[in-house]
Amino acid sequence: MDNPGYVTLTRQSGLLREMQVLAHNVANLSTTGFRREGVLFSEYVRRLDGDEATLSMAAANARQTFLDQGTLAQTGGALDLAIEGDGFFLLETPNGERLTRAGHFMRNAEGEMVNADGHRLLDAGGAPIFLPADAGPIGIARDGTISVAGEPLAQIGLVVPGADWQLRRDGGTLLQATEDLLPAEAAVLHQGFLEDSNVNPINEMARLIAVHRAYEAGQNFLEREDERIRTVVRTLGN
Repeated sequence: MDNPGYVTLTRQSGLLREMQVLAHNVANLSTTGFRREGVLFSEYVRRLDGDEATLSMAAANARQTFLDQGTLAQTGGALDLAIEGDGFFLLETPNGERLTRAGHFMRNAEGEMVNADGHRLLDAGGAPIFLPADAGPIGIARDGTISVAGEPLAQIGLVVPGADWQLRRDGGTLLQATEDLLPAEAAVLHQGFLEDSNVNPINEMARLIAVHRAYEAGQNFLEREDERIRTVVRTLGN
């Protein structure tokens, strides 16, 4: 295979990864707190031997998570919470602390606030939040302070990464910070609301169609190149 074929193969590999990411975004249109992803393409340029022009090849090994605000939908649930502004809930998982914007919580058998996967929600001091079984009406203020029957009980920990905002996706709606966490001082909490996915279905579908067409064009080129090389081999072999 000559250089155009190798260049097209690297491009096809990147386009395939982007199609997979876009399809995953579309599949999570209705997932509470989901953050859409994108693929970052990198270009590698190498000088060839002799008088040949330089060779440019692409790679798409890095992903970007977009953190723009999703729409807040009212549910009325006492333990349904949505964050307005920059900030994340802090969860305790078997793999360590993780961040999320998905705010659907409940009380487990031990009286702790957990998400749907059983991960415990942590307070501002990094400890699990316990709600008494006989607790009266639960109120959650805009700063995360939890009150039971009018008495303050705990404060939900809302955090942001450090200055670089380095985050790694850890499956579903969980994110892992690669730097120290800071209090999310500007974040506002809304009780009885959930934040929708920030995926725009029209934009994602339009991009998915465009990428699919580009992939098909590259596939057609590779098939024509394959047929050309086979023709040359058959001709020289006769």
